[in-house]
Amino acid sequence: MARETVEVTGTLSASPEAVWSVVSDFSGKWHPAIAAIKAERDGRGSLVRIFTVHGEDSVYREQLTWLSHSDRTLGYTHLEGIRGADAYNARMEVAAARDGGSILRWTAAIEADEPRLQDICEGTQAIFEAGLMALHDVTAKSRLQSVAEPVQAVTEDIVIKDEPRLALTVTPSKAGPLCLFLHGIGGSRDNWLPQIAAAGGVMRSAALDWRGYGGSALGSRQSTIDDYCADILRVKEKLGADRLVLVGLSYGSWIATSFAMRHPDMLAGLVLSGGCTGMSEAGQAEREAFRASREAPLEAGQTPADFAPAVVKVLAGPDASDVIKSKLFSSMAAIPTATYRDALVCFTNPPERFDFSRLTMPVLMMTGEYDRLASPAEIRGIANRILAQAKWPDVRYETIANAGHVCNIEQPEAYNRVLLQFLGRLSQ
Repeated sequence: MARETVEVTGTLSASPEAVWSVVSDFSGKWHPAIAAIKAERDGRGSLVRIFTVHGEDSVYREQLTWLSHSDRTLGYTHLEGIRGADAYNARMEVAAARDGGSILRWTAAIEADEPRLQDICEGTQAIFEAGLMALHDVTAKSRLQSVAEPVQAVTEDIVIKDEPRLALTVTPSKAGPLCLFLHGIGGSRDNWLPQIAAAGGVMRSAALDWRGYGGSALGSRQSTIDDYCADILRVKEKLGADRLVLVGLSYGSWIATSFAMRHPDMLAGLVLSGGCTGMSEAGQAEREAFRASREAPLEAGQTPADFAPAVVKVLAGPDASDVIKSKLFSSMAAIPTATYRDALVCFTNPPERFDFSRLTMPVLMMTGEYDRLASPAEIRGIANRILAQAKWPDVRYETIANAGHVCNIEQPEAYNRVLLQFLGRLSQ
């Protein structure tokens, strides 16, 4: 079997936003070769387009595997229709041209036996070039649609009394998956209040206080990642959920990914914000240095409230308001010293290196534009690793503009907009 890559690159006079508004519509009928097209969701919620082309009887099926509106990139894989193609993975990228207008780069990596491979490559080249020519007619007229205000669900606080006690904020019961929000090492379930109410309009939602945080009790021994995963299972059972969508921030993202490694079949989706791998890919020396630097204030007799101002300077974006900084401070200052130490020890003793081939659910990754702890370059890189390693890739990556590490607090509207789009397709 042979492999070749087809690439077509062209410059367009329309703005990147105008071009992207057309090509990002995965089931749009903008290409002149398409006779008819429709969209459907597969069993995992992944978007699949089914189309026919002029002059052929073949039916083609392609699945969206990658989407990033902030990067203006889209990827898809061929499922059916191209005779003799063993693999066909394509990608579109829209960027601003130096002298105005846009640059579109369209590539496809194709595997097939010879001589059929050359026929497929020639056909692909022609299709891409025809699409590029059609896009020359794109105007700057916006295709963006107004987004309705999300329905805000009511919430209530509940407690799971089994040891250790776990505190949750939940929305009313709904059929389908449970969206469970998992806070960071310096947070609490209150960090997610704007997201719980919005997500609760789509599916039942809950936010959990980790052991020792907020209304939850610290365990009788040092917490481990398996303890946290067991707590997630307790929540799932208590709320009667068939499957979960885990939404994590930083430390919560690391725990969510750890849960996904152990129980992929229980997840309908995975949302990772401001982190993913945590210390799972760090060497022993790096882990020990991280823990020592964070424990130093504790050893000096300080509490999280004492060093919260310094933490806020690291977490907040450059344009964060005083109100946002106050929220971040209050969240950090409320953490008991024993809880903070317990979380640090757990975080710096990861039991495994993640195997992204185990991820079988749709994945959404987000991080703040100014995140100092999980930069866009880092999180985008991990998203691309998941795309490459997952057996059934379905990955979306977004940079949340003008936000620091706790991007859901700094830019709740932008965060919620991306999150609700993701949850909406999982609930269908």
